[in-house]
Amino acid sequence: MSDLLRRLAAVLALCVAAGAAAAAGFPARFAPTLVPGTGQPQRLEFDLSAALQRAQRENKRLYVYLGANDCPFCRKYEAFLEKNATELAPHFARDYIVYDLRSSLSVQADRLYFRIGDKSMPYAEFNRSIGDERARQLVYPSVWLLDAKGKPLMQMPAGTGTFETVPEQLEILRLEQ
Repeated sequence: MSDLLRRLAAVLALCVAAGAAAAAGFPARFAPTLVPGTGQPQRLEFDLSAALQRAQRENKRLYVYLGANDCPFCRKYEAFLEKNATELAPHFARDYIVYDLRSSLSVQADRLYFRIGDKSMPYAEFNRSIGDERARQLVYPSVWLLDAKGKPLMQMPAGTGTFETVPEQLEILRLEQ
């Protein structure tokens, strides 16, 4: 009987972990649009075409968030956003459409692609195509602030330690460097 209980406990723990992973991501109070990646496991491609079309229609900017389901730094940033949603969400909603791209730490730059229209670009080429001239390694989480034409509005830091206070996050949203 105890062996059966151990097995049931293990199954329950897996279900809870799967539920937590599924719930991970940009907090719902920011009305994020999840952009599913396609093409796994050889490559993970995110199509940003609809995001850019929507931004043009609504005359808004894009807040494109690349997080990994198994990234502790992503969870930390997402927890910060959730904790401060009452103060931050109205600022996001006024000027931005949030797009949440879900990946995993096992997806490295050579397997990460972005599609805009009929053009699919690997990570480094995507960064160059939007005018981000830094030789930037893939770091989770990553954020791009783009105008409705897909051009970056600000060179963004990435990874841990990013936007850890409400004033810092508001400066980013206001495009203050």
